Amino acid sequence: MTVIIVEGESDRVVLEVLSTRMGIALGRIVTIGGASGIRRAVSELPGESIVGLVDANERAQFERVMERVFVCDPDLEGELVRALGSDAVEAVIAEQGEHESFRRLQNQPAQRGRPVEAQLARFFGGRSGNKLRYARLLTAAVPLDRIPPPLAELIRAAAVQPPPVR
Repeated sequence: MTVIIVEGESDRVVLEVLSTRMGIALGRIVTIGGASGIRRAVSELPGESIVGLVDANERAQFERVMERVFVCDPDLEGELVRALGSDAVEAVIAEQGEHESFRRLQNQPAQRGRPVEAQLARFFGGRSGNKLRYARLLTAAVPLDRIPPPLAELIRAAAVQPPPVR
């Protein structure tokens, strides 16, 4: 069975939601609290088949100690925003009653003129619990034919049970 190492809880939740939606069972997912914990995590899993999910800027840390690394560019939230499109992401935010909050963020001097993707990243990371909450909501909203490639490839590589034949 393949063990999946991820940086944070939002990564774990996204993989669990996607694998369930895809009808694919995954083995153990280990959350390490940031890429700097990768060496210790791998050393605690001797003899295990291991794959990792990491953000692009942390890629080198994972690749130093693992062979099979799946990279989110620039990060997990960026992959989900790209898969859905910013309008659909804003619709998810609106469904949560937070569209006005997002608009206020966009009007802050430091945010004006920034790409909407950067504003969304700030919104997700700016309030405690938002990153995990929106990871779950955005993942549930992504059409199965638009799952970000690093996530789909990792799930297929780590599948305990292969996807159903259709």
